[in-house]
Amino acid sequence: MKIKILFFLILSVSVFSQEELNSLLIPKELKEKANSVVRYQSKEVTIKSQTSYKLKTKKIITVLNEYGMKNVDAKEYYSKSEKINAIEAIIYDSFGKEIKKIKRKDFIDHSVADGFSILSDNRILYLDYTPTQYPFTIVFESETESINTAFLPSWFPIDDYYESVQKSEFTILYPTDLGFKYKEQNFNSYNIVKNEKTNQLSYIIENVEPLKPEDYSPDFKTIVPNVIFGLEKFSLEGVDGVGKTWEDFGKVYYDKLINTDTELNQETIKKINDLTKGIVSPIEKAKIIYKYVQNKTRYVSIQLGIGGWKPMLAKDVDRLGYGDCKALTNYTRVLLDNVGVKSYYTVIYSGSEKENIKKDFVSYQGDHVILTIPQEDKNYFLECTSQTNPFAFGGDFTDDRYALMIKPEGGFIIKTNEFETKANYQMTNGNFSIDSDGNLKAQAEIKSGGIQYDQKAFLSRINDERELHRSYKNRLSWVNNLKIEKLDIKNNLEPVELVEQFNFTATNYSNKAANTIYFVLNVFNRNENIPDKYRNRKNDFEIRRGYFDSDEIEIILPENYEIDFLPESVNLETVFGNYKMTIERKTDGKLFYKRDLTINKGNFSKEQYEEYRKFREQIAKCDNLKIVLIKK
Repeated sequence: MKIKILFFLILSVSVFSQEELNSLLIPKELKEKANSVVRYQSKEVTIKSQTSYKLKTKKIITVLNEYGMKNVDAKEYYSKSEKINAIEAIIYDSFGKEIKKIKRKDFIDHSVADGFSILSDNRILYLDYTPTQYPFTIVFESETESINTAFLPSWFPIDDYYESVQKSEFTILYPTDLGFKYKEQNFNSYNIVKNEKTNQLSYIIENVEPLKPEDYSPDFKTIVPNVIFGLEKFSLEGVDGVGKTWEDFGKVYYDKLINTDTELNQETIKKINDLTKGIVSPIEKAKIIYKYVQNKTRYVSIQLGIGGWKPMLAKDVDRLGYGDCKALTNYTRVLLDNVGVKSYYTVIYSGSEKENIKKDFVSYQGDHVILTIPQEDKNYFLECTSQTNPFAFGGDFTDDRYALMIKPEGGFIIKTNEFETKANYQMTNGNFSIDSDGNLKAQAEIKSGGIQYDQKAFLSRINDERELHRSYKNRLSWVNNLKIEKLDIKNNLEPVELVEQFNFTATNYSNKAANTIYFVLNVFNRNENIPDKYRNRKNDFEIRRGYFDSDEIEIILPENYEIDFLPESVNLETVFGNYKMTIERKTDGKLFYKRDLTINKGNFSKEQYEEYRKFREQIAKCDNLKIVLIKK
């Protein structure tokens, strides 16, 4: 059977002769709007035993322009657990003529944590090629071997926007006694040929035109076809385990990987016990320990899996003062345990896209680790890699998704905390005046919480005044000639809130024509983003997080002018959110401007997209409403 498969692969590759590598022969529909074309890709996974699998990769990709360079992906990682048996690449010009052959010795060999010796076992071989012209073609081949059968290669035949696929195939060979399993996702819109035999599973997809990103599309991984694979009997970092259930899987993980060495030196134990002496509340103790870790350590960025799965020793983190997500999370866990606070290592997918651990597929998943502290029917989630995050605040990096919590008795699927719409607030209180020459003088206090805090907290860490002022000028880009007179930013860690207080001026803010002055009423917070219009939208759309803005602004009008035109109140109510704006006339030449905007989180059909786009268009229009004044 294996002979037949190899023969089939050889035939598939051999059709790409030197002549047929000519980029002019790529079908027009695959080149149109593409940055790169995968001419052919083959992955063959052979699971040799519970403790070993081999992966053979061949990828022929034509890069059409500089934006397609990131899709070359000619690299492999290696460590004590992963071995590179072979790796090479050949470069061809646009006519299919060989330009250069790159052997293993010509690949760049680099540590994934350069400069941090204790992590130097995890390395990468990658191709560093600078083209002299486009298009060109790379034929990349590699063979790797791993002892970590808990984490098998997956099949993602489409891995980026603006990349077409001429042909991609995937074959996996497996023993019958290891509990092989797989999960197919997002196959409905694609013509995929599946062939399943005893001990063998294969897929083929052909002639996939490039996908174009659309505003508010769901996460890319939820759109494109893919298959993930797993074993019920697996090996992870040299430890055999059985994972029919999450409890089984998590118990192996806890016993063999994260709880094998919890030793700390006595000086550190005494220090943290002194810091928490007299503190009864477990959460108050946890806050002290979290701050201790933030002040003592720094983060070395290594993605989970690439840097292995077993954390470095807690005593090494304590001694060296650095670590990756595994190391810093486990170190914090060990510290908390020494002051009587139970916490649990938790595996998660990170990023604003909110990817979930798949509850119905027991296997090693995730790319990041956080720490969970359960207390009184509430879970506190600690981002241990950050030196600046408030306690139990992960922002949009780890919010509102399923994760795997590892306890001594096993693994348990939990959901991280969601930021409700009203919690993602921005509250603006301010005033501005316009003089008879059209100049603006303004001041405001803005309080931000939740995700809106997360998006702006970096402002409190900018030490360069010019850079900080430039950031505000970009944010208030509709105010020409803006000059900041005063700026004060307070980053409150408890409660988590950013408070901005600033004064600014702007010459010629309003427009003048004879005896008339007119200007936009909304100075501080215009929402001008209008989603793109699509004639034939392909994807449903998602608003990942809701938010709430409230603005209360006093407007002082110039003397000797009266109102000639004042916009009417606005009240827009939709399934996507609400927008309300009112303007109240006050005595002595003043107005009171109030604006509330709520955007709701949700998943919506592509048929609703145009309705949402028009809602945002209306918001942008209302945020640009003008008042007209005439000289008395």
